[in-house]
Amino acid sequence: MTPKQQQFEIAGLNYKAEQWGDETGRPVLALHGWLDNCASFTRLAAQLKGLNIIALDMAGHGQSDHRPGSAPYNIWDDVADVLAIADALGWQRFSLLGHSRGAIISALLAGAFPERIEKMVLIEGLFPEPVSSEDAPKQLAESIRKNRELADKPLRVFADLDAAVKARTRGMFPLSETAARALTERGTTPVAGGYSWSTDQRLLAPSSFKLTRGQIHAFISAITSPARVLLGDAGMPKIFPGFKEAALEYPQLEVISLAGGHHLHMEEQAETVASYINDFL
Repeated sequence: MTPKQQQFEIAGLNYKAEQWGDETGRPVLALHGWLDNCASFTRLAAQLKGLNIIALDMAGHGQSDHRPGSAPYNIWDDVADVLAIADALGWQRFSLLGHSRGAIISALLAGAFPERIEKMVLIEGLFPEPVSSEDAPKQLAESIRKNRELADKPLRVFADLDAAVKARTRGMFPLSETAARALTERGTTPVAGGYSWSTDQRLLAPSSFKLTRGQIHAFISAITSPARVLLGDAGMPKIFPGFKEAALEYPQLEVISLAGGHHLHMEEQAETVASYINDFL
């Protein structure tokens, strides 16, 4: 199964995407995680039925443009991007399939624009990391300092793709060679001496501001669409104790635990993940 390559121009930036499935099926926007790209959904999308899936390279990721200027990447800007792309597709109502950071963006979008979202599947993500009101000045200062540091940092160059794949297997969330290769092939660009990540380094800087616990609660409480949250037992619940219990506090969310890690939708558990998505969407 080969995806169709798509492109969208939003506010002067080009966003690349892959379209999977049935073009007459249920419209679904698929949003990948931090430092990943739309290849995150390659293994999963081939097993989904009756869906018209547009898997995006979010701004600064994969083959999409980087944001201009020197500001950090804030997730509320991604919310606006996703809504604009849905408008460009002519989708008044649509479903969301999000992983990790993409799941967080999906939840914020569904809370802010509940009338636009039909259904939502969130894989290994739901809550953005909160910050207390008192720590807001510290958050802004650290964001600016890190952005300045990254502006002077040279890109890492790998001699060949295999070297980049090997590095990707050892990232914050370990990946199999197959999963790492899928992300690396779409997430690198040729440079003098080999290959570098195409990802914008500014994604490594903290957001200029973060939501408080009260604000996060308001967004999640405002979700009205049916929502299924899929968590790997070696993923978020292990990394952040209490994550699953916090999600279960919201009755409109169906929380399901599966065997697997943070990228379970890309690994051997992909078939099981697909069955829960097909059953729901």
